Amino acid sequence: MRLPRLFRRAPPPRVAATLYDAVVARGRQPAWYLDGQVPDTLDGRFDMIAAILSMVMLRLEGEGAGAAPAASLAECFVDDMDGQLRQIGFGDMVVGKHIGRMMAMLGGRIGAYRDGLADGSFESALVRNLYRGVEPDAHALVYVAAHLRRLRAALDAVSVDDLLAGKLPE
Repeated sequence: MRLPRLFRRAPPPRVAATLYDAVVARGRQPAWYLDGQVPDTLDGRFDMIAAILSMVMLRLEGEGAGAAPAASLAECFVDDMDGQLRQIGFGDMVVGKHIGRMMAMLGGRIGAYRDGLADGSFESALVRNLYRGVEPDAHALVYVAAHLRRLRAALDAVSVDDLLAGKLPE
């Protein structure tokens, strides 16, 4: 008879772990918070990472083989948010509920940004989602919108393999 394992091995690394790390690193760049006036708070950092993650997810949507990398990227997001919530002090009973809300927020942002890029209402989508309804000064909004648009356009030239290797365009 085998004894149950007392210690579990860590799961294998996610396919998109390096890409997710690059997204988070991009979202932590000080210029978003200084020039772009994104609030430098937990919510603001979440919103900024979600905005960049949305641009990458939109890129993967257009790729035939993008479903598996996109799913892995979403799993990395969940793993990270789970760890962040636990570090803040949330217990097992509420972490799942908060993760569900964060995933819904990410899904809503992906849709809002997709539509905003397509129909010209991107700035409005940013005010609603990135700035949570509080309009920043015009320079900050132009800064963030221009940089996210540029990132989204530049992502089309990057292969999925390069994305998975964490190579985000500048």
